[in-house]
Amino acid sequence: MTKHGAVVVPEDAVAAAAGGGRHFSFPPPRTAAMGGGGGGESCKKLAAQQIDLGAAAVVTSWLDSMKASSPRHRLMAPAVAAAGAGADAEHDEWMEKHPSALGKFEAVAAAAKGKRIVVFLDYDGTLSPIVDDPDRAVMTDEMRDAVRGVAARFPTAIVSGRCRDKVFSFVKLEELYYAGSHGMDIQGPTSTKDDSSVLCQPAREFLPMIEEAHAALEARVEGVIPGAKVENNRFCLSVHFRRVDERRWGAVLEATKAVLRGFPRLRMTQGRKVLEIRPSIRWDKGEALRFLLSNLGFDSSAAAGDGEEEDDAFPIYIGDDRTDEDAFRVLRARGQGAGILVTRFPKEETCAGFSLRDPTEVKDFLRKLAATAA
Repeated sequence: MTKHGAVVVPEDAVAAAAGGGRHFSFPPPRTAAMGGGGGGESCKKLAAQQIDLGAAAVVTSWLDSMKASSPRHRLMAPAVAAAGAGADAEHDEWMEKHPSALGKFEAVAAAAKGKRIVVFLDYDGTLSPIVDDPDRAVMTDEMRDAVRGVAARFPTAIVSGRCRDKVFSFVKLEELYYAGSHGMDIQGPTSTKDDSSVLCQPAREFLPMIEEAHAALEARVEGVIPGAKVENNRFCLSVHFRRVDERRWGAVLEATKAVLRGFPRLRMTQGRKVLEIRPSIRWDKGEALRFLLSNLGFDSSAAAGDGEEEDDAFPIYIGDDRTDEDAFRVLRARGQGAGILVTRFPKEETCAGFSLRDPTEVKDFLRKLAATAA
């Protein structure tokens, strides 16, 4: 259907842009153009404006938010709610607003007809299951084949909070774009090991600071609290508490915050059983999506109705984490594309228009998508 083109904000309280209980139509309505750059602006210029750390740090309860990110807590909630007569109705209502991308595949295909599909995929929880040890989050050969099939037909990118090299070691497909560190380290398709295909690294100046913070977190968190693991993703850090006794989650939070007091230019956000430490620049998965679309030759400003030639890109973004909401919001602002949330349970606050239950359904969706262009 197409050929490859040449070659924000705190996640701890997912933005209320979704508006609890609102019905999201498909395709989503166009909204005002989002701030930041597009078109040919460099990624460094796009990320130049630092966020307001004071405003970003406001959160009702970090510890409650950490508990809410726990699959075990989400498993318990439906079990308790099942005793109520409205549990099934509540689930059905959520599915009506965020229908299965498999069940509504024809609607997605119809909306994409005549446009150039571009595929964006999160990794953990999307292409591989969530596991206790992040180093063992490997994808199956069947999933790799499904991704390979899509990439043979559409430009395809992996957008992950992980280190770019780590994600590549899991996926092992050279024909993809890789956006690691929440989009702060973007590389194009390559068969070489040098940096000639690196497209965007807006946070390079933070590398020495991140190394220092990594050493401090290893000493004060990983080295002290059993089960805690600090992962260096090069341009950001992850403090995993998935294997920590829940009674010590508060200790993980307090120790991490204590370290960050010495690094005022770094900020903390939250994902699924992980605290994310990032540079205080205005850059996230949504900005990475916009940068890649621009790099592929799609003008995002055209989607905002500025009188230019109509943008014919149809981005499909699939992800399961709070950090993916930044990308879902960008799709809604563009007014075309499909945001697909991977989740087994209803999540009130999401800008995604569709849902898939797990990586198995993601694999099935990717296979159907590739078959449309066969």
